Amino acid sequence: MQAQFETLLNQFTSAVEAGDGQALAATFAPDGVYDDVFYGVFHGREAIAGMLEGLFHRDGENFKWIMQEPVASDAFGYARWQFSYDSKVPHVKGRRMYMDGIGLFHFRDGLFARYEDFARTAEVLLQLGMPSEKRERVTQKMLDRQMSGPGWAAHGWKAG
Repeated sequence: MQAQFETLLNQFTSAVEAGDGQALAATFAPDGVYDDVFYGVFHGREAIAGMLEGLFHRDGENFKWIMQEPVASDAFGYARWQFSYDSKVPHVKGRRMYMDGIGLFHFRDGLFARYEDFARTAEVLLQLGMPSEKRERVTQKMLDRQMSGPGWAAHGWKAG
């Protein structure tokens, strides 16, 4: 699976860099899920293609995505990544943005069934020049999403 994973990763990053939503979607199972730390969760190939073309490439250009140290089993794979782009967001238009993180990929029938990224988000929010009160709201939303996942009760987390 390791070699197949690396091939899929290359197709995945090439599609993102080119803004080719159909090529990105083709790396996923028909009912695949792309869980993006900033834009949210997208179900199915059509939604994944739309996310790339309508959101990623609305807000940025000149993307570079490098996957590093990929490891895979038959069920899932991980890869460390570095990602950069030129912002098209008005107040930071043209500024190069940089982030790094880890991607978790679940496999089914030789394709991605689910992708979820884990990124260092605070650094990106600072690069975007986001005012502190908005950074706090965005960060709280991310925390709420994280803590809604299974298993946190065992750590003593109580919602609300």
